[in-house]
Amino acid sequence: YGFACDLNNLKAVSRLFAIKQRSANQPVSALFSSIEEARKYVEWNDQAEQLAQEFLPGRLMIVLLRRNNTPYALHPTPQSHSPTLGIRVSSHPIAMELVQKFGRPISTTSANLHGKPSPYSIKEILEQYKDAPEKPDLILDSGPLPLRKPSRIIDCTGSSQTILRA
Repeated sequence: YGFACDLNNLKAVSRLFAIKQRSANQPVSALFSSIEEARKYVEWNDQAEQLAQEFLPGRLMIVLLRRNNTPYALHPTPQSHSPTLGIRVSSHPIAMELVQKFGRPISTTSANLHGKPSPYSIKEILEQYKDAPEKPDLILDSGPLPLRKPSRIIDCTGSSQTILRA
């Protein structure tokens, strides 16, 4: 399960951090409807192309430099002023339908409280957030999910790939 909000709305992104109880220096990813859409926001390179062709759509986030013309509001962690953006193109049908119908990229993160295990059911989300000061506004029930490792994160901003999470 994951949380999502309008990537253009700084108030919504700040609320996402408050709900997760997460530092603004730890970025969330941006979910795109396609690789082509993601290319508009980042400095695409051969490393990213190779990974995208092999693993996207799928459970991979590729970290790239933002384009200079990318609006400030499109950065998922505007407080950190990082020049990078983690891009995702999901293989999950509900996530893809959500971003396609929304019509622009959305900011996403796992639905767990910072430092807690990832939830695989609504029951687990509700349990984690029962005493939290900030709670999600809406939970879309996708039923119990299969246990899986979190998505891989690969930084492609340098001359070679750096695996941030395997």
